[in-house]
Order: sequence, then structure tokens, then C-alpha cells
Amino acid sequence: MDYKVLYRKYRPDDFSSIIGQDYIISILKNAIKKEQISHAYIFSGPRGTGKTSTAKVFAKAINCLEPTENGPCNKCEACKTFKENADIIEIDAASNNGVDEIREIINNIKLAPAYSKYKVYIIDEVHMLSTSAFNALLLTLEEPPKHVVFILATTNIEAVPITILSRCQRFDFHKISLANLINRLKYVVEQENIAIEEEALEEIAYISDGGLRDALSILDQISSNTSKITINDVISHFGSASKKQIDDLYQCIITNNINHFLEIMNNFKELAIDYKLLIRKFLEKLEEEAINSKKLSSYNGLSYENIRSLAFELAEISNYININIEPYLLIQITMLKYFKEPNLKSKEPEIEYKEREQAPKEPEIETINPVLEEEKPNSEPEIKNFEEIPSSEPNVLAELIKIRVNNCFANASKEYLQELQNKWPDFIDSLNNKAILNLLVDASIVAASNEYAIIKSEYSETVSLINQNLANIAELFNNKYNLNYHFIALSPEDWQKERNTYITNKKNNVKYEFLEEPTEIPKKENNISNIEQTALDIFTEAQIEIE
Repeated sequence: MDYKVLYRKYRPDDFSSIIGQDYIISILKNAIKKEQISHAYIFSGPRGTGKTSTAKVFAKAINCLEPTENGPCNKCEACKTFKENADIIEIDAASNNGVDEIREIINNIKLAPAYSKYKVYIIDEVHMLSTSAFNALLLTLEEPPKHVVFILATTNIEAVPITILSRCQRFDFHKISLANLINRLKYVVEQENIAIEEEALEEIAYISDGGLRDALSILDQISSNTSKITINDVISHFGSASKKQIDDLYQCIITNNINHFLEIMNNFKELAIDYKLLIRKFLEKLEEEAINSKKLSSYNGLSYENIRSLAFELAEISNYININIEPYLLIQITMLKYFKEPNLKSKEPEIEYKEREQAPKEPEIETINPVLEEEKPNSEPEIKNFEEIPSSEPNVLAELIKIRVNNCFANASKEYLQELQNKWPDFIDSLNNKAILNLLVDASIVAASNEYAIIKSEYSETVSLINQNLANIAELFNNKYNLNYHFIALSPEDWQKERNTYITNKKNNVKYEFLEEPTEIPKKENNISNIEQTALDIFTEAQIEIE
């Protein structure tokens, strides 16, 4: 039987055919070139990344009679007889893990090599050795003969005693990149005349998860079953999810297409797709979308915060799985969280807000004003005319601020402040007018006397709006508590300045004299509420429901 499986047929025979481990190969090639061969090496890393292949090529190279830039020449007598060379001893520690096998090695290393410059021991899966075997190997690694080289390979470096590691040159093999796997698979299919779709080849590389041996085994298995390998062949044989299916899954979430979402998930379950593979693929999709959300101004997917939240929730699912839990149950419930709930505007995904913000803003004041003028039973007093200080008269506003701050400080006390601060949350909660509520929801009372109070708000636009509607706010507050307060709003910066001035004046015994306010405050002539228009500009129509 002459047939040889692909991963054996295309096993590297020199350093140039070892892919994805360039840094390690460069060090080994330099060691050979400078004749600085260590007595012990340990190669660690995931399966199928080239550890054993590199060990064999290195063993061949250090014994080659005419080594080249790529290691062994593969032409000399030593290279041609490498597979039958008695000086190259390969041991599988998984099945030969006892102390007796190691003692046999100790007895044999004393003998000089029969045909080669170095006697090379390649011990695969060295972490499987027993404790006593490790102790015996330690004595050998301590002071081996000059003609002996040990190359240890393992997929579990944590299980190798530190005493062994400290006596070896350590090389960590990494998963082979997707691009390198694809390039190698393309080379193999060309050599073998295998017909395969580009997408199917990429899927094989992805499923192999950085292991070339796994990739070649998958290719070998499918190629014997069909004339041309398609993406459907790969998916049906190895329980994978295509890129299109992952993209469709994400689109279902942002378009709220629950029926198609359930169809895709049921298909995954019927194909018995490994849930960890599905999660890994979807996380990579979320990574791509997260980057787009920060990079593209016209991005129309989930918000970055939702993407991040979904990614972490999916990543945690593997920690919850046990024999009593169906993985797809958790995956499906987690993803459904990010669908819109029907007829609940407050639950809409942030993508809906993004779409509204990108559309031209055309506030329909005509449709809002009638609602404001409509009288409702058991609601706040109807507000038909807002007392406003037009922005075109900044001197009027500046003078009013000066007077009301002065009058507040003239009779300010902690008792008045505490009383007003206790009433303020209740007042905010009782507001039915959403326009006023949006202005005051983040505001707070920072100073108060028996008739005056200072409101602090974090945003200058909001401060301006509050000051344009002082009479209206005072009316709502005073009607509720049967009081007679006058308000003024300050930004944090202005409040800090006024506070510092007040403290300085108190220290210097400077008294605040009560000042008379102007008898009339100018009102805006048109009938369009400035608070409505500006609130729409600051917040978004979706966040404001004016009643």
C-alpha cells in the first residue's frame, strides 16, 4: 500500500518548509552556523504547530555533512539515511513514561554515535513522564556527553518540572496564522490536483485553529469523498459555521429579525456545530464591528457598549456549561437580549438613535405646541407663555443673575438649603411636563434663603434654558409647596466663583444688602417655545416625550 496521508507526505524536510515559526527557525539556523549546539532543547506549544518536525529537521541539520542556509542538504549520505539512522532515537513519552526507559537512555548515551556527529534523543510529549522518570532524566541532563543532544517536545509545558526547564533552551511554538495555513494548503492542493473552493479552503484553515497537521488531515479526509470540495462539504462534515452565517446572525440582531435568527440557530444545532467554535467566530465578528463602530462615521450596527457587553457575556458562557445545560440555550438567550422588544420605545437598541441622528433634523413645532396647550385632568397648570430672557439681551440676564445671587446670599442658611434639597427630588419626580423635567433632572440646589435659591447644572446650554424659564419653574414649585421662591441657575464654574466670593466676604465681614429686581422681565414675542426647540437640539426626539 503506497498511499501516504497528506500530513506525513508533506512533513518538512528542511527549515524552509516549516511555516509560522520564523523566529525559532532563525535562532536554530544561527546555532548551526556558529556551531553553538546546546545539549538540551525543549519545544512547547499547541499540537500540529511543527514541534516534532522542527526537532527532526534540526537533528538532521546538525549531522548533515554539507549543511546549507535551509539546514540539511538532503543529498549527503547522512541526510539520505536519516530515517534509518540508529543515532536518531525518537521516543513517545506517552507510552514509554517509566523510569526503566529513561535508565536505558542513560546507559546508551555513554556509547559514541555509530554513524553521525551527534546522537539525538527526541522525546515527544515529555510531560507524560512519571516523577521518577523525570528525576532520572534530570541526572542525564545535568552533565551529558558532548556527542548527545536532547530535544524534548510537549503540549503542556506547565507539567514539566522547573528543574528540567532550567537545563534546556526553551522555544515556544505558536499557533500558525490563518494566512500561513491558507498559503500552505494552496500549495498542497496544487501539488495534489485537488479541486476546492476558495471559501472551503479558508474554512478548513479556520477550523484547524492554528494547527497545520489538523488542516492537512481535514483536507485529506474530505478530498477522498468528493470531486470538488465546497464550503457546504466542510460545514456538514466538521460542524462549522460559515462566514455568511455569522454575518447573517449579526444582521438578525440589528434588524430584529427573530424568525431568521431562530432558523440559523436551529440549523447550527442540527449540524451539531461545536458551540465553542461558534462563539469564537461570533466574537471575531464582534471585534470587527467594534472597530467599525469607532472608525466609521456612518456605522449602522450595535453601539460599541452593546458590542462589548455581548462579547463578554458570550465569552463567559463556557464557564457555565455542564452536563445538565444545553450550550445553545445560553447562547440563544444571551443574543436575544440585544433584540428590540416590541412596542417598547425605551428598550430600542442604540442603533435606532444613531439612525435618527443621521437623518435631517426637522422638529415639527406645529405638532408639539398644540399638545402643550391642551389641558389635561389632574396634571400641572397649563403653561401657555414661558417667561424667557432672550439671548439677544445678555445684559438683562447678567443683571438678574447678579441680583438673585446677592439676595440669596443675603439671608442664606443651612436650614433653608436642607429644606429645599429635601423637597427638590420630590419636585422633580412630580413633574409631568417632560420639557421642564429634562432641564431639571440633573440640576441641584446649592444655596438657599427664605425666598431665593441657586440651581447648579453641569451644562451651559441647560443653564441658559433654565434661566430663560425661571418664572415657569418658580410657578410649578411654589404651587406645589405653597411657597414664594425665586430661582437662578449657574454653571459649576460660575457657582464656584460666587461661592468663593461669598466665603471671602464672610471672612471680611462684608454684608450682602437686599436688592430690588426689575419690575418686568422681557418676554419672547413669538409663540414657539424656545425650551422645546433647544431641548430637541440637545437631546434627541426619541428621548423627549412632551405631553
